[in-house]
Amino acid sequence: MPYFAYTAIDASGRTVKAVMEADNEALVLSKLRDQSMHCTEIKRTKSAVKNGASKSKVKLKSMVIFSRQFATMIDAGIPILRCLEILSGQSKDKVFKPIIEAITADVKGGLSLNESIAKHPNVFNKLYINMIRAAEVGGILDLILDRLAGFLEYESEVKAKIKGAMMYPVLVLIFSQLMLFVMFSFVLPKFKEIFNGMNVELPTVTQTLFKMGDFCNHYWWVILLAVASTLFSIKMYGRTPRGRFQIDWIKLKIPVAGELALKMSIARFCRTFGTLINSGVPMMRSLEIVGETLGNVVLTQAIDQTRLSIREGNRLSVPMTQTGLFPTMVTTMIDIGEESGRLSEMLVKVGDFYDTEVEATIKGLTSMIEPLLIIFMGVIVGFIAISIMMPVFKLVSSVK
Repeated sequence: MPYFAYTAIDASGRTVKAVMEADNEALVLSKLRDQSMHCTEIKRTKSAVKNGASKSKVKLKSMVIFSRQFATMIDAGIPILRCLEILSGQSKDKVFKPIIEAITADVKGGLSLNESIAKHPNVFNKLYINMIRAAEVGGILDLILDRLAGFLEYESEVKAKIKGAMMYPVLVLIFSQLMLFVMFSFVLPKFKEIFNGMNVELPTVTQTLFKMGDFCNHYWWVILLAVASTLFSIKMYGRTPRGRFQIDWIKLKIPVAGELALKMSIARFCRTFGTLINSGVPMMRSLEIVGETLGNVVLTQAIDQTRLSIREGNRLSVPMTQTGLFPTMVTTMIDIGEESGRLSEMLVKVGDFYDTEVEATIKGLTSMIEPLLIIFMGVIVGFIAISIMMPVFKLVSSVK
């Protein structure tokens, strides 16, 4: 949907400059008239990056604080406009602060809260916008903001746990690469000079090690170029529809890591879907929003197929089972929830279960990676040690 930048005069005579998303210019003018605003200038623009919007990514922590504080003030009976003024005044995030100020200006200009935040799609995703829209319709803004804050806090905790679990393996891999660089650049050339000076016939293992060292010293740029080219090719291929689908499919099939990715996606699906339905968002719209927030094209297409099947009159659990991606427990619980009329409650319970499964998988992955890294380092060190010591043993034997 295109964006239109406009300049208008509100009922109090104040000049307002903002950007609105609409199908055409006539709809923008109609909305402005409904808000008692007189448009003086309007033109189509490429994006909503105006009036305080930003392409920079807002920190998840800032979003959590914003939602939690907003919910607390709304619950205390403070008007929305005053809440936004307080939040924009006390925000210390240089990226988020101008966005809150732009939202405050839009609300002052007569826009609803969900219309104001919808002008910043780089900051507020469709889940956030639609839940705010449902909250304004149902008059439960404080409750929805509190749910959003809890949802964002959980996302932040999961990301922090994954980063913490990967910190040790990453550090070990970096150290191993530095160690190999030092060995190939400084240590092995010295040993090669010594062995050449002694006219010792080198074993095959030692010759292989020295050839590897010579290649790394003389053609290190080839290695870097090959790695960079491979990563770039994968990235460009991933931007194509077919490439994105295949890469996301491979991600789900990787041992252990693929299982973790699937469990995280299922937990996000259940928790998001249950929250949206519980907030009053229609099922079809909820499925559309959930599909876009999963971050995996394979699962997104499965959700799209589910939506089409529901339109044809099928129950939710039937097409989800046919995709073969969702575990039996998930589809069974959804089936029970549909029959009992407690679908949102069942989805939340399944989401809680898979949250626990994600934590257990992360711990198991961490405990498995550590010994594998130790074995990997032992193999490298052992190969280098054997390659260096074999000529020494051979030299000692010939002297005897």
